[in-house]
Amino acid sequence: MRTAFIGLGVMGFPMAGHLQAAGHEVTVYNRTAEKAARWVEKHGGKSEPTIAGASKGAQLVALCVGNDDDVRAVVAEILPALEAGAIIVDHTTTSAKVAREMADLCAAKGVGFLDAPVSGGQAGAENGQLTIMVGGDEGSYAAAEPVLNVYAKAMRRMGPSGAGQLTKMCNQIAIAGVVQGVAEALHFAKRAGLPTDDVLAAISKGAAQSWQMENRWGTMSRGEFEFGFAVDWMRKDLGIALDEAASNGATLEATRLIDGFYGEVQAMGGNRWDTSSLVARIEKK
Repeated sequence: MRTAFIGLGVMGFPMAGHLQAAGHEVTVYNRTAEKAARWVEKHGGKSEPTIAGASKGAQLVALCVGNDDDVRAVVAEILPALEAGAIIVDHTTTSAKVAREMADLCAAKGVGFLDAPVSGGQAGAENGQLTIMVGGDEGSYAAAEPVLNVYAKAMRRMGPSGAGQLTKMCNQIAIAGVVQGVAEALHFAKRAGLPTDDVLAAISKGAAQSWQMENRWGTMSRGEFEFGFAVDWMRKDLGIALDEAASNGATLEATRLIDGFYGEVQAMGGNRWDTSSLVARIEKK
């Protein structure tokens, strides 16, 4: 399939690479042209200096950019370059509101739109093991599914436009609570004088087991945070969830509290630290 990929950050760069490796005809665009050139050097395919140029003639255009306003701006440049029947797949984590706006805008042009945020982080993108939560019509989903499967380990259509983003909010709400729980357990183990590696071995195979515990306990214990999913990004995502909760009446007491804890991590200079840095805030006290 003729595809385009807009946005070659830590997620988009490998995701677009998987598309090219699977045999799709991929054209990429990135605001920093040097990164697009590096992608072509590593993966093949081609790059274009404009979003419209990269999108022209594509049957599917995927994007992974920053926020709601970025998505609005990028889709405005993509749409004129597409023919009816093409599909835009937005992997950005955004509000459900903007997903519905873009779906309506695309439908007026005869173009499909899927909100398809991902979970799995940089490692998931590099290994082609992402979980993709999709909102949009069934026809667009069926057409896009074989393409997106090249970097997915699990993918599910959650409902109409916006449902993918709402599901991603559930994901981030759950992660925030788990990370705080792991941070407190680790802190408690240290204060109790327990060997933390042994504690992990003892509790990580039972009901307390989680991805965060298995993959972040060791680095949290050593105070290593210069990697992974940045605190700034998590606060953006939790802010989206809290805004949605204000509209739908959901009670997110722990989420609001932990969002404030991440604000304290930012005040410590940890804007780009991994989300597991919640433990650094506790240890500082």
